[in-house]
Amino acid sequence: MRSLIQPRSLNFLMEAHDALSAAIAERAGFKGLWASGLSIATALGYRDANEASWTQLTDVVERIADAIAIPILVDGDSGFGNFNNARLAAKKLRDSGAAGMCIEDKGFPKMNSFVGDRHPLADIEEFCGRIKAIKDAVPGRGFVLVARIEALIAGHGQEEALKRAHAYADAGADAILIHSRKSDADEILTFARNWQNRLPVVIVPTKYYKTPVAAYRASGISTVIWANHNMRAAVAGMTEVCRRILSEDGIAGIEPEIASLEEIFDLLRYDELAAAEERYLPKHIGA
Repeated sequence: MRSLIQPRSLNFLMEAHDALSAAIAERAGFKGLWASGLSIATALGYRDANEASWTQLTDVVERIADAIAIPILVDGDSGFGNFNNARLAAKKLRDSGAAGMCIEDKGFPKMNSFVGDRHPLADIEEFCGRIKAIKDAVPGRGFVLVARIEALIAGHGQEEALKRAHAYADAGADAILIHSRKSDADEILTFARNWQNRLPVVIVPTKYYKTPVAAYRASGISTVIWANHNMRAAVAGMTEVCRRILSEDGIAGIEPEIASLEEIFDLLRYDELAAAEERYLPKHIGA
């Protein structure tokens, strides 16, 4: 994960919300994953407002890690409480197979950044304590900590965002995620220019999706997270399939348009299981 957030070249992380979406992203060619808080909560039937617990998040991350071989950066919301909750969650995520964790400078519970206008920011010194606690609990370079700045989301300007970025860098963060809810990338690119890559910059262009990726490369941004697109694609696809099965009174029409069972078996390596049966299972068992 550390190599994916270095500023030498632009890298992409793809959202995953369960083992299946993680396997699909890995097979597509992505080199790292974003275990999205929004997407995991949605898949569990919760809202992205800390309704899912950090233990539920950890369980999902463990299943994702078991299914793939690429590194996972976990959306740790605001750390699920104070410094103690944050360091406990970080240790459990590391033990579950995560390569890193991102925490945002809000209180607990947090609200999704694109919902409403009530996004109070954490006290800078208190949030730095969360960062230091995580770095002390999970030392070394093997676990990456990304500090997510919500100042622009909360309606503050560049000065506040930069002040927080410098404080979080001093506290030990490995990278800075700067977030925006605007439909253009102007304030993100301005931040990157003023920040001058003191630490790698990570972005989430969910709202400013029309900005060419070339603009991020030119600004020295290190990592782009495609943060919720597997989940949204799944919702759109399942909604359409359910609608058509009901309206067409059967599955004949949709069968050619959905993944075959053979594709599912191939994705989850049923061939390995068959080969293992030949190697380990006595011939007379199951005959």
